[in-house]
Amino acid sequence: MGHSVVAFIVVIGVLVFIHELGHFLAARFFKVGVDVFSLGFGPKIFKKVKGRTEYCVSAIPLGGYVKMVGEEPGKALLPEEQAIAFSNKPLYQKSLIVAAGPAFNFFLAIFIFYVLYQFSGLYLPKPVIGEVLDDSPAQQAGLLPGDVITVVDGQNIRSFEDVSRIISSSNGQSLNMGVSRDGQNLRFTLVPEKQETANVFGEPVDRHVIGIRGTGEVFHESLNPFQALGRSFADTYGLVKLTIVSVGKMISGSISADNLGGPIMIAQMAGEQAKAGAVNFVWFIALLSVNLGIINLFPIPVLDGGHLVFFGIEAVTGKQVSDRLREKMTQFGAALLVVLMVFVFYNDILRILNGG
Repeated sequence: MGHSVVAFIVVIGVLVFIHELGHFLAARFFKVGVDVFSLGFGPKIFKKVKGRTEYCVSAIPLGGYVKMVGEEPGKALLPEEQAIAFSNKPLYQKSLIVAAGPAFNFFLAIFIFYVLYQFSGLYLPKPVIGEVLDDSPAQQAGLLPGDVITVVDGQNIRSFEDVSRIISSSNGQSLNMGVSRDGQNLRFTLVPEKQETANVFGEPVDRHVIGIRGTGEVFHESLNPFQALGRSFADTYGLVKLTIVSVGKMISGSISADNLGGPIMIAQMAGEQAKAGAVNFVWFIALLSVNLGIINLFPIPVLDGGHLVFFGIEAVTGKQVSDRLREKMTQFGAALLVVLMVFVFYNDILRILNGG
């Protein structure tokens, strides 16, 4: 349990620091005064003042905040604060300052993936057939365990992932496959068959298969800096897309909202990943960083996305949203987040009681 708590504090600390650092650096770039940079909420257990800004660590490690000059609606500004007030900056600057927090979360994921790929490279499954299923197109064509797949549909094969991708996208069309067997290069023609399987959300989907499985063996491939960077962007994009689709399916009811987890679940998973090794742990941080970035872009007042909505209204109408409406919407957003937090805590407790 103690291991999970420490891992949780490290994970949340890194994610919150990077997120708030984005807001802070963007604010300073546009010459906005920052009064407070805080990791956590509630009573301050450590603080240090440098220049105008108070840097502090607070008792409740479930978030953080950057308090800027002129950010509080209705608060009077001193004459010397007019030039450094957030509220007096151009709309595009305010929008960039708000968007910088989620953007830094995405940058963190890209950076983590880049470092992992640059130093560890890739471990890919060998394109070697380990099993041929009975009565499958592969068996009927004459493929055998041990065959090394070299070409499918005119495309050179590097890993078993390439084989799966090409077959899945074949739409059932006939494929030409080249294999190496005992030093001989052989050619086969196969017609993939449709099979019902489950996607990552557990939903039934149809995909085309030929009835082979790999050996499970992998090979290592080093990546140059450009390849590592490209793969890092691709993986981050994949996580963003997967997260957005997951949220959409929860809202539509396609998948159960019981899958949502809160701080307890994150702590358990952080502890498990930390035990599994440094690579697993930092990959988990990257995953959560993408999730945090997306969640903060939700159009809910009190979140960054809610502020961007207000700025969007201002851009269209040419007038700022009134302080009264902003206050009401912020209260609604805060209440919504409280309800969501209670729900995820409830899910976490149910998992514990059910031994999950």
